[in-house]
Amino acid sequence: MNTPQPLDQLPIPILLVLFVLLSLGANEIGFRIGALRKRRDPEPGEGHIGLVVGAILGLMAFLLAITVGMAADRFDNRRGLVLAETNAIGTAYLRAGYLTEPASAESQALLREYVPLRIAGSNLAELEAALVRAEEVQAELWAIAEDVARTEGSDVVALYIESVNEVIDLHTSRFVAGVYARVPASVLWLLVGGVILSLGLVGYNAGLDRKRNPLISIVLIISLGAVMWLVVDLDRPRDGLLQTSQQPLIDLQEKLEADQ
Repeated sequence: MNTPQPLDQLPIPILLVLFVLLSLGANEIGFRIGALRKRRDPEPGEGHIGLVVGAILGLMAFLLAITVGMAADRFDNRRGLVLAETNAIGTAYLRAGYLTEPASAESQALLREYVPLRIAGSNLAELEAALVRAEEVQAELWAIAEDVARTEGSDVVALYIESVNEVIDLHTSRFVAGVYARVPASVLWLLVGGVILSLGLVGYNAGLDRKRNPLISIVLIISLGAVMWLVVDLDRPRDGLLQTSQQPLIDLQEKLEADQ
């Protein structure tokens, strides 16, 4: 159900380790190439290479900032949709109380069943089953709304239908935000490749100068790796440490269960 991306095939810790290893390898290869060039030509005429490396690192920092912003915006949107859906379900439940029986009790019972189905979990099989059942509940709620509208057309019924429609719309919005609204794979590949090549140039510059501080290189690589982790973690709705809080829906579930 997730939009497949190449990086999705790897758990985040493994992805981070691979990034660090590739970065270390690129930095070491760059250093050796630079040192070899310096030995063959002590005056290679590349005095401005430091400025070029600095400019490239600045460009990569800019790209990292943009990508983090893209991932953070999508994360905030998912979090906002959880709250919006909670409010919509709560409103529909209250308005269902104004319907005549048995439509009122049936609608409220369906909404009580619906809330836990909308609490996202990490198990893919359970999540897919919950989505299927949630759509069935939506169909049942809409069928009740149609029956009531045909027999008891009123402003109260119109408000209830509006609430049910909003619940259905927000279901679609959350699905799209969680499955399709991802940072484009091309941007992630550009980011990973650009950072690794930049670290290779840093090593090349150090090789030309025949001066290298391994501690600084390691700190730089770990810092860039941490930013990469943040981007990937924010971009994965079900994996990682940064998960969209489902607490509003959990609170609503407890409230509706206590209202039975």
